[in-house]
Amino acid sequence: MGVPEQLAERMSMAEQHEYLRARFSRRTMIRGGAVTLGAVAGGAFVRGATATAQAAVPAQRTSSETVDGALVAPFGRHLAYGNDARTEMTVSWQVPVAVRKPFIRIGARPWDLSRKIDAEVRTLHTPAGVGVSADHTQYYLHAKLTHLRPGMTYYYGVGHDGFDPAEPHLTGTLGTFTTAPGHKKPFTFTAFGDQGVSYHGLANDSLILGQDPVFHLHAGDIAYADPAGAGRTADTGFDSRVWDQFLAQTESVAKSVPWMVSYGNHDMEAWYSPNGYGGEEARFTLPGNGPDQANLPGVYSFVYGNTAIISLDPNDVSYEIPANLGISGGTQSTWFEAQLKKYRAAPDIDFIVVFFHHCAYCTSTSHASEGGVRQEWVPLFEKYTVDLVINGHNHQYERTDVIKGDKVAKKLPIGETAYPETEGVVYVTAGAAGRSLYAFSAPDSYEGHPHEVDSVASFVNTEDGKVDETVAWSRVRYLDYSFLRVDVEPAARGRYARLKVSGIAETGDRIDHFTVARRAK
Repeated sequence: MGVPEQLAERMSMAEQHEYLRARFSRRTMIRGGAVTLGAVAGGAFVRGATATAQAAVPAQRTSSETVDGALVAPFGRHLAYGNDARTEMTVSWQVPVAVRKPFIRIGARPWDLSRKIDAEVRTLHTPAGVGVSADHTQYYLHAKLTHLRPGMTYYYGVGHDGFDPAEPHLTGTLGTFTTAPGHKKPFTFTAFGDQGVSYHGLANDSLILGQDPVFHLHAGDIAYADPAGAGRTADTGFDSRVWDQFLAQTESVAKSVPWMVSYGNHDMEAWYSPNGYGGEEARFTLPGNGPDQANLPGVYSFVYGNTAIISLDPNDVSYEIPANLGISGGTQSTWFEAQLKKYRAAPDIDFIVVFFHHCAYCTSTSHASEGGVRQEWVPLFEKYTVDLVINGHNHQYERTDVIKGDKVAKKLPIGETAYPETEGVVYVTAGAAGRSLYAFSAPDSYEGHPHEVDSVASFVNTEDGKVDETVAWSRVRYLDYSFLRVDVEPAARGRYARLKVSGIAETGDRIDHFTVARRAK
């Protein structure tokens, strides 16, 4: 995006952000604006709950602002839980040009959408010269809903002046969402990382929708508008319009299934903010309960039934790609341990699942393992007996044995059960959601096609560079497009609750399955 490669390698995200702002200052974005949010109380909907949010708006008016709203259809709908998945949901969407008075209609029945709530507008402008976007403006809309009823399905429609989803000819644009239940019950969720825009990404979305998940986890490297992924301003291939394509591709799932994202290295876009996450902040509204919303907007947690989900930002601890290394000053790890301690003590939570981008344990010939993650977080995974760790970054499927102290604590063949309370942690790399695939140094070994080996040659990224290692924990390897399905089965107190984890190929075939069991509280 316009700075010499050698210079970019020596610059932090904040320094690259300032460089871009200085270079393209005449077309800079203006921050500010008032936001009106909607509060939903029980079965009644109440207007109110105003808040102020920073939103980027174009410096100049454009002809698109005069377009008749009746000619503009919203697209790219995506959902996300709020801090309380039982009572809060954010509906987000996009429009191709500026519209007047955007809103959401919501109700318990599709024919009763009389309650209308104003939406927040976040406008993102990318001037000519920043990558290849060619003076592109994007318009993102968000409606944060609160005081919803647990375990209830709501109907909604999004619109603006001239486009009202309550009109009979537009009822086909309606969507639904269901809040988390207020009690323990069986449920399914799905996960992957590294999707981007492609046929394979679309195919995986279609298969995921068929699993009927209650939510989906995207473990970083979301759209690949920044194809280089090093957090450098020198990436001349940056194209903000890729996000338009991605959100349109994802809408088939994300309009009804909360799409909970974590940020990877390709999600650091230097133009928009000092930490590179300004673009994501315009496009997504995630739970705001993390340790540092200014620097770590992708760090948060939520609870669904008996399972706590924690999203981390490994860019903060990555030695391999250090553009944001140390950005939290240690606050992320401190917050993470506090969350683990809280959830382990909670009487109604059995499982803790952690997802983020860079792999703690992977034998890919591309990125392999991240030493910063091993150093900062693996001791916490083991101390608080985390039940499952889900990563992306490496574009393949790999699953470890049970690991403790960087060694195999227990072999975990396909179909077997792990007991994290006494044994250790299982790690899954599910980074084959749509981007081009990487490679293994050992042969594939997956369900129906076992090829076990005693050891695999790999490496780990450290502060001093790549360090070769030979590992014995690589249990399942599958080099093709795939995703993860997790079936959560609660149990009566004292009996074993279970996570039944399956790797699913783009063909629909199961490539791996194992169980994580823990005594229910």
